[in-house]
Amino acid sequence: MNNTKNILSVVLYKQKGFMVRTLLLFTLISCSKGSTNSSGGGSTPPPPPPPTDTVPSTGTVKGWLVDKASTDQTAALFYNLKKVSKTAVLFGHQDATKRGVTNASTQWANEQQFTGVSRDKSDVKDVTGSYPAVYGHDFLHIANFTNGNWFDYEAQIAKELTIDAYNRGGVNTYAWHYNNPVSQGSFYWSDSPVEAVSKIIPGGSHNDVYKNSLKEVAAFAKSLIGADGKLVPVIFRPFHEFDGGWFWWGATHCTPAQYKTLFQFTVTYLRDSLGVHNFLYAWSPDKNFTSQFEYLERYPGDEYVDVVGSDNYGDLSDGSSPTIASNKYKIVSDYAISKNKVAAMTETGSTSNLAKANWYTDNLLKVLTTQKIQLAYALVWANTKDNFYTPYKGHAAEQDFISFKNNSYLLFSDKMPKMYELK
Repeated sequence: MNNTKNILSVVLYKQKGFMVRTLLLFTLISCSKGSTNSSGGGSTPPPPPPPTDTVPSTGTVKGWLVDKASTDQTAALFYNLKKVSKTAVLFGHQDATKRGVTNASTQWANEQQFTGVSRDKSDVKDVTGSYPAVYGHDFLHIANFTNGNWFDYEAQIAKELTIDAYNRGGVNTYAWHYNNPVSQGSFYWSDSPVEAVSKIIPGGSHNDVYKNSLKEVAAFAKSLIGADGKLVPVIFRPFHEFDGGWFWWGATHCTPAQYKTLFQFTVTYLRDSLGVHNFLYAWSPDKNFTSQFEYLERYPGDEYVDVVGSDNYGDLSDGSSPTIASNKYKIVSDYAISKNKVAAMTETGSTSNLAKANWYTDNLLKVLTTQKIQLAYALVWANTKDNFYTPYKGHAAEQDFISFKNNSYLLFSDKMPKMYELK
């Protein structure tokens, strides 16, 4: 299969391999909160957050961040994500305005080969009347050893949709399904089983290859200029779901030390060498933990992470108890609170194309509200006609999704606060 076709099939028909993912087994006894050297290097933790009735200065907020030279808007985004998480959750959707479903047999996309699609189209908006609060994107087509007119257009449409989201007050987050930089094959280990992490960290044979990819990421980040003339802040989430083995950066393909070095180098090279100052840095394993000790096994350190999260599809599948996922997100939330970080449900969704018509109110909402947890946002995956994570017009789950949206704990674009101002 040629590379273009391979990436097209992955992007337009991405399926999460829940049934083949094996839960990692841990034999270590969990440590109590506070006994773990969670910063990964014994560094002094950031100062505690201010009293809830005090709005800090921009300089104070920047002092809490990975990037002390971050833009004012990026610092405000961090503060407001923290503030929102205390009382509500922002709802997010991957590729919210890039692709979706018209009906059970037709899909739409903001791509060259599709005509008549406006840049403001959204399945979420079609059903609820409002855009999501958080927009998920991917650096897949921007820094991935590919070139040509189609890839140039992919980068352009990603740029336009990111700026559009910012202009309407939304929050942008980018994952990176990064093709193996050694083999230049797929990001899935099963498709390109070539060890890469040790080769792209400093001292490795392909470190320069990786630097060149980061230069492409940096150039794209600096091209994101909103209607206000400001750089668009982005939550950047590289090397996610690393506790499984399905990606080449997964736990079975590198040591904890190598993974931490890769994440740390990514942050410092973008920030210090390439001058990217509109990123918040997010870190998110999959669901393979039941204690803080297990959760933090590959944590790169407090000085490299602004947003802690977890991807979890399997624990929100039909028939699962909401307590299982809720307990895991309580671990994430507790750590964020203790270290002055933002916590998030970085990916989730129904594993059965919303075959359970009340999945949103009976699964996702219960996970978010079963106990007190502080999550800034919950993001479901993208829609195609073969795999969709929000209902389209006419779907059996449409009314349940509207009920979910109308719950006061959930914030879509129509009710979200201004995220880029300190107030």
